[in-house]
Amino acid sequence: MARYCQVTGKKPMTGNHVSHANNRTKRRFLPNLKHKRYFLADENRWISLSVSARGMKIIDKRGLARVVADLRAAGEKL
Repeated sequence: MARYCQVTGKKPMTGNHVSHANNRTKRRFLPNLKHKRYFLADENRWISLSVSARGMKIIDKRGLARVVADLRAAGEKL
């Protein structure tokens, strides 16, 4: 499973570790992902989503039904 948020689409970024001597080595910045189950009342079933902390706030703000409708319109299988 890829490390991306199903709601916001956030994916890992790349950057540098910078030491005290200013040596640079590559590193990855991973999104703050959580695997959560939500109850979808319209369909009377549970769905599992891999969402970031920002994605959880979006679900709280817009509502689960609207977010799921947007995901399905984008072609995401739930």
